[in-house]
Amino acid sequence: MDPAPPTPQAAPSPPPGQGLLDGLAALAHTAAHPAGASCRCARGLVGVLADRDDGSVVRHGALVAKAHAPDTDPGAHRARFALAAHPDVAGVFLPPLPSPRSGSGDLAGRPVTLWPYGPPVDPEDPDAAPWEAAARLLALLHRTPPPRDHADRLPEMRAPAKAALAVDRMRRTAPRHPAASLVLNAWRTVPDRPTLTPRLLCHGDFHLGQLVRDVRSWPEAPWRLIDVDDVGLGDPAWDLARPAAWFAAGILPPEVWSRFLGAYQGAGGPAVGTDPWDRLDVPARALTVQTAALALVKSTTEGRPLDEVEQVMIDTCARIAARRTG
Repeated sequence: MDPAPPTPQAAPSPPPGQGLLDGLAALAHTAAHPAGASCRCARGLVGVLADRDDGSVVRHGALVAKAHAPDTDPGAHRARFALAAHPDVAGVFLPPLPSPRSGSGDLAGRPVTLWPYGPPVDPEDPDAAPWEAAARLLALLHRTPPPRDHADRLPEMRAPAKAALAVDRMRRTAPRHPAASLVLNAWRTVPDRPTLTPRLLCHGDFHLGQLVRDVRSWPEAPWRLIDVDDVGLGDPAWDLARPAAWFAAGILPPEVWSRFLGAYQGAGGPAVGTDPWDRLDVPARALTVQTAALALVKSTTEGRPLDEVEQVMIDTCARIAARRTG
């Protein structure tokens, strides 16, 4: 029997202040409690979940407030936010919540949105990772026609752009790292212009961290996708590229990859055909390069050597480059 979701209990809300996180905390508090209602949320249910350049997230009880990246395109953001709320994708995305600021507001020049809180995948229990559920969600997303009232406004899915941005960031941050040339050599094997591909609904940045359980449907609590910052139209093979790259690098076990791919194909996912690698090869190479480039950025910034997994991705870049030039 599944446990019941956590119940908020007594604790004060975080004090409002001038900073971004304090502003998010104040917004989340206002949204979580009707006017004049006292806060009875336990300390463990209130706090910062993430604070990065590409987004900051604060939880308050059953909801979270997210400040999106400062360079977020307003028009693309509105289109993505509206898509997440559309009934056509209600079985795929965790839908946004209405905000005290009338939908997607603004804080310190950054778009702000409100969402239900959902428990994420447990990183300490990899055997319980919902690979099949994730694959079926992606297949459903890819099979869903873009809503007619949104199709003309939806931007491009950002996965290819994110790979290029990661390489540019590596060039700026770690140009003299001994492994940088290996990453660049692998990057040169990725075509500048991809072949003609279908333009389907895509997540744009799929990994297991983008899954939460929708506790509003407890105890069934289905998995749903979150983070629509990179959602748009494009080649759905890019949504499978990260697990494909991990499998190719030897990080994702073959049996897990087989379960994931089999569940995707069994659910009618259109991203791949009889030979999955006909479509996955280029996106998987790009995601390998992206992961390796960001590993060099992170290790350089933190002044430390590469860890074991990061080194595996660098070694995979070396194999990609050697295979293409050999």
